Formats: sequence, C-alpha cells, structure tokens
Amino acid sequence: MPRETQWIAAILLGLLTIATLIGAWMARRARPGNASVANLNQRTRSWWWMVALFIAAASLGRATSALLFCAVSFLAPREMLTLSPTRRGDHRTLAWVFFVITPVQYALVYRDWYGLFSIFVPVWAFLFIAIRCALGQDTRRYHERVAKIQWALMTCVYFISHAPALLDLRIAGFEGRNLNLLLFLTIVVQLSDILQYVWGKLIGRHPVVPRLSPKKTWEGLIGGAGSAALVGMALWWMTPFSPLAALLLSLAIVAAGFFGGLAMSAVKRDAGVKDWSHLIPGHGGMLDRIDPCASPRRCSST
Repeated sequence: MPRETQWIAAILLGLLTIATLIGAWMARRARPGNASVANLNQRTRSWWWMVALFIAAASLGRATSALLFCAVSFLAPREMLTLSPTRRGDHRTLAWVFFVITPVQYALVYRDWYGLFSIFVPVWAFLFIAIRCALGQDTRRYHERVAKIQWALMTCVYFISHAPALLDLRIAGFEGRNLNLLLFLTIVVQLSDILQYVWGKLIGRHPVVPRLSPKKTWEGLIGGAGSAALVGMALWWMTPFSPLAALLLSLAIVAAGFFGGLAMSAVKRDAGVKDWSHLIPGHGGMLDRIDPCASPRRCSST
C-alpha cells in the first residue's frame, strides 16, 4: 500500500473513532429511544465495516479489489430489479446478467483489456439481452423489460467497473501508486454525499428539484459540493494532479454524482420507496451508498 494511502487510512480510522466516541457520549445524554442518535450510531457502525472492508480489499491487490467491486455489482442490480420487477420469462436472461456478463466484465477489467471491457456491456451485452428476452417468447411489455435490465446493467455493473480500472492506468512517474486514485475518487464521492446532507440539514431552504427530491437543496448542493471539492484539492499530494487540477476533477466528480443521484432518485420515486433496500443498517441498500458513483462514465472520467 502506498505511503499516502496509509496516511489517509489512518486518518479515516481516526475520524471513525472520534465519531464512535461522540455517538456514545450522545447516546448517554439523550433520552431513551432517541431515533436520531440511534441512527447516527448505526450509520457509524456500518461505516466501520465498509471502511475496513475497502482498506482490506485495496491493500490485498488488484484481484481482491476487482472481486470487491464485482460483489457490489452483483448486489446493486438485484436491488434495482427488485423495485422494477421483470417477468418470469426474463429469469434466464437475468441469470446470464448475474452469473456470466458481470463476472466477465470484471475479468476483462482485471486483465486490463480496455479495448473489450469498454464496449462489452454497452454493445455486446445489450444486443444479447434483447435477443435472449425475445427468445423467451414473452412479448408483454417487452421493450420496457429489456430497458430495465439494460439500465440496471449499465448503472450497476458497467459504470461501477471503471472504479477498479483506475488501478491499471499508466501514468508516468506515478507507478505503483494507482491505489491513491481509487481512494481519492471514493473519498470525494462519499464526502460530497455526506456534506450535501449536512449542509442541507443546517441551512437548506430552497429545493433544487422539489418534485423529485425535496430534501436536496441549493444550499446543501453548493455547500456540500464546494466543501468536498476543497477536500479533494487538499488531497492533491496523493495524486498525480496539481492542486488546481485536483479541484477541477473534484468538482466534476461531485457534479456527476449529484446528477447521477437524481437519476437514481427518480427510479425510487417511481417505485414509491425511500431506500433501495435495508442491506446496510442506517444507510439503506447497496445502491443508496454507491448511487452517486452510478452516473454515466463517472469513474472512467476520473
């Protein structure tokens, strides 16, 4: 693990320790059954598991990182397709998506076969899904069903698979430190999500898209995005970028993440639910934690 990554990992674990202590202090002072404090401590405990798992997978090398993101891409489309039910005739197509297409995509990422993994899903898998659904001979809402499967595959597999692909970028003078790029992306993505929530709670007054996501405010967006971008600029030393380049990339990440989150919120709004699932205590589902990174070409653009 690069030295910069070790420092960041130590800082993250330190922050989680502080959050845990603050949560314990608040729990002692709060009234029994205080939902806000209980939710805060539940979210903190989940963060311990997520950070520990991410650090462990990243430190064990490219293969383990690819397997971690492959597992994420296995769970995420399951949540999306549960809220957008398909028909019995699509079960064999879904089996191909989960047990063949997804592992092949990550195998191509691991092998650094960019010429194929960059088109495997949006070209070959898309064509295969349409053909396989047609072979099921169930024409009821055929177009809608195919689009659901293709959308889940793009957002939950293809876009996410570009995150571990950062480990294979060849940057002169930056050899052996690509893990820093993955960590930089993850920190900016998650901090933007958290800080937009915090700023929105503190001073949020004017919704950005009230009918789609009334809790997303201009104050939260500007404050959270600006704060996360400044943190990204402050972390320029762990990347091959200058401070200005790190700032601009961070702004691009938080902007793409915001619009990606809106797109995923539209799906949830259509399904009439708040969270994708209850897989991660205090956070919701896997997609609730990663949906800012499920925006078009987000990871690859970084």
